[in-house]
Amino acid sequence: MSQALKTAVARQRMLLRGRLEGVMGRLAARCQDCWNDRAALEARLSEALPSLPSCRSVYLLDREAHQITANITRQGALAEHCGRDRSHRPYLAEGLAGAAFSLSPAYLSRNQRRPSLTAVRRITHGDADLLGFLCADFDLRDLPLTRELYRQPEQWLQLKGDPAIRGGLLYQQRVESLMDTRIEEVLDLVTELILAHGAFHAKLHFSSSRATLWYLDDPYRYRVLDYEDLTDPGICLTYPRRDYSTDAVVPAERVAAIFGTFRDLRFMDENIYLRSGSLNTMNGLVALNFSCDGSHYMPWQEFLDKRLDFWLGVGESCAGIPAATPESAA
Repeated sequence: MSQALKTAVARQRMLLRGRLEGVMGRLAARCQDCWNDRAALEARLSEALPSLPSCRSVYLLDREAHQITANITRQGALAEHCGRDRSHRPYLAEGLAGAAFSLSPAYLSRNQRRPSLTAVRRITHGDADLLGFLCADFDLRDLPLTRELYRQPEQWLQLKGDPAIRGGLLYQQRVESLMDTRIEEVLDLVTELILAHGAFHAKLHFSSSRATLWYLDDPYRYRVLDYEDLTDPGICLTYPRRDYSTDAVVPAERVAAIFGTFRDLRFMDENIYLRSGSLNTMNGLVALNFSCDGSHYMPWQEFLDKRLDFWLGVGESCAGIPAATPESAA
């Protein structure tokens, strides 16, 4: 998980902790004075369930982490869970270690196989005498958080691919594809589809001579265009005229330059060459996959700033490894 994504997850956990800690603390206090009365405990759990938003089930464990009540759910009590040994469940680790309140990492539930988490509150008599634990299970899809859609950081991201492909990089050569033979026409046509027909994301698969495009008018479904489609200007008749989106972050006049750089990367070397490249005009990201199976994601401005010698191995090769000779690769 990237650092940015970890930060987003941590923020949501902090919000959830703030909502639950006080509620569970008050419920734990109400359970202390009837600790040895299962019926009374289950009654109090049932009364408190509406105050635990989206809680799937709530239950109590003794100091040895053996369950002493049924699972109390919105559909009723599940008595078959009483008596279960939960001492080895990962979500209890912090509570068993002494944490007054803990929120487990997300996990897949055993029965429904859905992302879940468990909040645990230690219940003590006085300051030190441990009575047991109050546990509340939550299904992540139901949590009432104002979680905004995670946004990918706008920075260069480099990923290494299959080591088997990288190891044999210098023993393979580019084979001319159908798209290579008419690449100027293909790039001009795809540029036209973006600038005048509503395509906002285009991925060109140079080695297999095809493209996949996403359109503003139908963003949930992509179109696959083969070599015949990509070399026939008449295809523009099948897509409505659409002005270039004002929400696009890539200037219209720079789209052709980005695709022109794809062409340069495709032909720059017989060993290190572009297999596929994509441009998303709405988030401004360029994605590249090279013959070494290395992948790169970067903002369009940074992409255009790179010179070809960067990709050929000045500093690092496209695979993210030092440039090598066939002898050193062996």
